[in-house]
Amino acid sequence: MLDLSHLARPNVVGQTAVLAAPINDLAVNGNYAFVVDDKGGLRVIDIVNPAAPVEIGSYDRLNAAWGVVVSDDYAYVAYGWEGLRVIDVSEPTVPAEVGFYDTPGFARSLALDGDYAYVADGGSGLRIINVSNSAAPAQVGFFDTPGSAYGIAVDGDYAYVADGDSGLRIINIADPAKPTEVGLYDTHGSAYDVALVGNYAYIADGTGGLCIVDVADPTKPVRIAWCDTPGSALRVAVAGSYAYVADQTYGLRIIDFANPALIHAIGFFNPPGSVKEVALSGDYAYLLATNGLGIMNASSPGNPILVSFYDMPVTAKDIVTAGDYTYVAAGDRGLVIVNITDKAYPRIASVYNTPGDASGVAVSGSYVYIADGTGLRIINVGNPRAPAEVGFYHTPGYAHHVAVSGSYAYVADGATGLRVIDVANRAAPMEVGFCDTPGFANDVALAGDYAYVADEGGSLRILDISNPATPTEISSCSTTGFDMGVTLAGQFAYVTDMWGGLAMVNILKPWKPMEIAYRQTPGYSYGAAIVQGYAYVADSAAGMTVLRIPRYVLSTIVPQGGSLASADAGTQFVFPAGTFTATIDLTYDHLWTDQNTASLAGIGRTFDLTAVYSDTGQVAPLAPGHTFTATLHYTDAERGGAIESTLALYSWDGSAWVREPTSVLDAGTNTITAAPNHLGLFAVLGNTLRLTLPVVVKRN
Repeated sequence: MLDLSHLARPNVVGQTAVLAAPINDLAVNGNYAFVVDDKGGLRVIDIVNPAAPVEIGSYDRLNAAWGVVVSDDYAYVAYGWEGLRVIDVSEPTVPAEVGFYDTPGFARSLALDGDYAYVADGGSGLRIINVSNSAAPAQVGFFDTPGSAYGIAVDGDYAYVADGDSGLRIINIADPAKPTEVGLYDTHGSAYDVALVGNYAYIADGTGGLCIVDVADPTKPVRIAWCDTPGSALRVAVAGSYAYVADQTYGLRIIDFANPALIHAIGFFNPPGSVKEVALSGDYAYLLATNGLGIMNASSPGNPILVSFYDMPVTAKDIVTAGDYTYVAAGDRGLVIVNITDKAYPRIASVYNTPGDASGVAVSGSYVYIADGTGLRIINVGNPRAPAEVGFYHTPGYAHHVAVSGSYAYVADGATGLRVIDVANRAAPMEVGFCDTPGFANDVALAGDYAYVADEGGSLRILDISNPATPTEISSCSTTGFDMGVTLAGQFAYVTDMWGGLAMVNILKPWKPMEIAYRQTPGYSYGAAIVQGYAYVADSAAGMTVLRIPRYVLSTIVPQGGSLASADAGTQFVFPAGTFTATIDLTYDHLWTDQNTASLAGIGRTFDLTAVYSDTGQVAPLAPGHTFTATLHYTDAERGGAIESTLALYSWDGSAWVREPTSVLDAGTNTITAAPNHLGLFAVLGNTLRLTLPVVVKRN
């Protein structure tokens, strides 16, 4: 949703979560936006708060939906090969089909006027459908235009059809049973949409831009103005003296036609294209799209807001943010350095054109390391306005990404695996070791003595790099798709798996990795950043997808005892010697929501505690007669409406929450302790505040 109060610089004020498919059309009626998409969905969006639109209902069919008009309690949807569908939206949360008419062509858009729906039916031209009975719409007339009917507008006795390569066709519909063509204007491009205001037709003319035609005499339409757009004009809406053009990959173009002799674009909003990479810094996410750099305020992960978008005529591939600058590996344009001091107005500080294909970037101190296809480039960026190359090493494969630790750079080198480059002398970097992975090394991340390589065709490969001269693969973990990127956070590796979404791999024991969670994304995932329980995924055409990820903590407990603490240290577990009869792998999963609490109130401390034997992977129970100590700290804010004196640790018995008999509350320190004799699902629960009123009986 855009704020157009300043037409020269439209600003995003709100957006929905990622929808199921690309949007083809929308209509606004009252507090709702009705959206149709490529997967056959009608989505109902509540827009009461423009800053936080939210989907509240949907209706799905098999084929793509292309056009929608809403009138009273009904949405009329052009469903391509499935014709016209009439959807009851009187209850927006549960839209339901009540009638349909299967047109002979491909229904792309429609207009309503009185009892009739006028359908632009592709190669079958104009179809006129009587919809006075919503349950049984029926065709009453048609006119087969010479082109392909894409868009339509109706005014009085005339229908104006955007007829593709055949331009604008004007049809007399005074008698809906016998429509006849009375005029035409053959535009320069391909007419995709048309809007009417007064005596003028505004045509979205594909590569022909915006065409304005005087239709005061429908039999003799005359072009009076034209404005080219950089993309392909597919949709148009008009308000006042401005036309708002959907210009395909070039976003929204705003055109001032107050003076037809000086028609010109005055503003635009170009949303991120196919998002290839994402980086986080503070409250902001930096999106690298095929057509530029997007900066989003991600302080609210469920509702990230685009702050600005900076068009860059480059093929950007990787991004790192450090301080006031973002460093972009920009393909054949090399290194692009963007000043992001003012998030609303980012600007290019400098460009260093490397000779190869800049695909990966890493920053260490005053130096940028570029994986440049042909090898590793080292660039001094002490003065971001004047970057200078200081060293280069030619790798044998295709240098795709790079990570730096100490005096070594680790290059994901495509078909030749991981290459280890000594960069202690930046002017003369040299290879000291390598490991040829079985697939195509796309990305690399480092933690301690280990390198984690996203190896397309070979899954996630884990290498011991304690001796950089002899990196050695010690394990691997297969994932669903193509391993395009890898990000490390805590005890986990997050693999962006292209069409396979995001995989979460347990690397507590690098020699024994295990995929423990997987999330499908609507697009193709290429990269991710992880912060405070959220994954921000560069999801190609779907933009940035924000996923709430499991809050796991892992620990190995030996028979001699051990402990585990939650990531925020608010929950601790101590297992005395003998609690387990053999070494076990313990998993703590802090759930995002309290569940099935019935009359009790949760405080956000519901967790699942499980254990398996390290050697067999079989479920490991506590030894008979043994207990462990659970200590949970809470804040007054977390307690919410629960009565503090009733707070206790409960466990789930399969059908209800049962209070742990050993649970003890210390309200002075906001602490609950307990000594359970079993593992499983636990929660801190309490009674809620209640108001009791006296009952007064009055007798006459």
